[in-house]
Amino acid sequence: MAVGVFDSGLGGLTVLEAVRKTLPEVPFVYFADSKHAPYGVRDANDIFDLTTAATERLWAAGCDLVILACNTASAAALRRMQESFVPRDKRVLGVFVPLIEALTERQWGDNSPPREVAVQHVALFATPATVRSRAFQRELAFRAIGVDVEAQACGGLVDAIEEGDMILAEALVRSHVDALKRKMPMPQAAILGCTHYPLMQDIFQDALGPEVTVYSQASLVAASLSDYLARHPDMYGPGKDSAFLTTGDPRKVSVHATQFLRHPITFTSA
Repeated sequence: MAVGVFDSGLGGLTVLEAVRKTLPEVPFVYFADSKHAPYGVRDANDIFDLTTAATERLWAAGCDLVILACNTASAAALRRMQESFVPRDKRVLGVFVPLIEALTERQWGDNSPPREVAVQHVALFATPATVRSRAFQRELAFRAIGVDVEAQACGGLVDAIEEGDMILAEALVRSHVDALKRKMPMPQAAILGCTHYPLMQDIFQDALGPEVTVYSQASLVAASLSDYLARHPDMYGPGKDSAFLTTGDPRKVSVHATQFLRHPITFTSA
């Protein structure tokens, strides 16, 4: 009954932690494509090829359902994967939709026409590839009208977090927030559109100010996944063991992951 969780690096561990608390009885297989991280500077075809290869590895591990806990992969590859790659007996889901549903106060699966919502000015912080894809704006337009989205590409932030350089990461967050505020001085809400960014949520909040509602994904994705599996129990895969897999150096990735979450995690080679 295993479920796969994929990210280009360690950011998806924030999602994994939340879904394991929500679904403690489910074995999860986490795949970090550390050898090719970060994805945010790659082009869409490259991201598609890397994401499909990782997804196939998770299917081989007994995970019929794979969560792309990577906003860049969700933005640049998911739609194409669902249209031309995923077989009928498998599922690949992204992390944008639960976030947008929370922002627009819509229930899961509400397919009614887009409507006006309370939030009119939204700041999106994401990787360069996610910003280029405009996937967030596209998914938002399916559900809401009249929302102004200002996107800020946060170059360098994923690398700093992956390397554990939190002094540099904080400086980058404050710099990117300053750049966003020059374009949108008074956002009502801010979207942390990368699963690495929740580790810096307090810094984002401090830089943005207390009047801005900051949305991050981990708890929202966990609740959405729990709901999905309750309605689609057939999507539990046949795998029985939890695992942490990486395309990078397992020892180095394990050290960084342990620092990342502040408890021991051991990766093996994918």
